[in-house]
Amino acid sequence: MQIVPEPKTGTNTEMTVEIIFATLDQIDDLVPLFDAYRVFYKQSSDAENTKKFLLERMQLRDTVIFMAYSNSKPVGFTQLFPSFSSDTLERMWILNDLYIAPEMRGKRVGAQLIQRAKQFCLQFGARGLALATEHTNVSGQKLYEREGFELDQTYRHYFWQA
Repeated sequence: MQIVPEPKTGTNTEMTVEIIFATLDQIDDLVPLFDAYRVFYKQSSDAENTKKFLLERMQLRDTVIFMAYSNSKPVGFTQLFPSFSSDTLERMWILNDLYIAPEMRGKRVGAQLIQRAKQFCLQFGARGLALATEHTNVSGQKLYEREGFELDQTYRHYFWQA
C-alpha cells in the first residue's frame, strides 16, 4: 500500500517535504534516523539490531511508518502501532515514535508527519491516535498540543517492566 499525499506549500517556517508510507524499499533510509531516535532516548547506537527490529515489524505488518523526505533526503519519521478501544469497540493507533533530524527541527516537519498519521486514521476509520512522551520533552508537548492532542486528565498510565 503506497499512500503519498500532495506536498504542502512551504512558508518561511514550514519546510515542504514529501511524506511517504514506508516499505521495505525505504529501510536503509529509515535505519539511521531510527537509530538516532533511540540515541536521543538514551539508548546505545545499534544499527544492526535497529534494522532487524524494523524489518520484523514491517514484515509482520504490525506497524505503519511514514517518512519525510526533503530534496530526496530522509529527514524524519513517525511510527504507529495498532491498538483497540474495548469500551468503544474501535481500532485506534499508538503514535509510538516521532523523530526529526536536528537540522530540520522547527520547520514543521513533525507537524506534517502528524497530519499524515491523522489522515491515515481517518482514511481507515480509526478512533484516533494515542501517544506518550517524557515529562521533560516540552517541545514535543507543544507540538502535540498544537496538533490537537489533549493531555489525558482522566487516566493514569502505568507500566510494568519484566
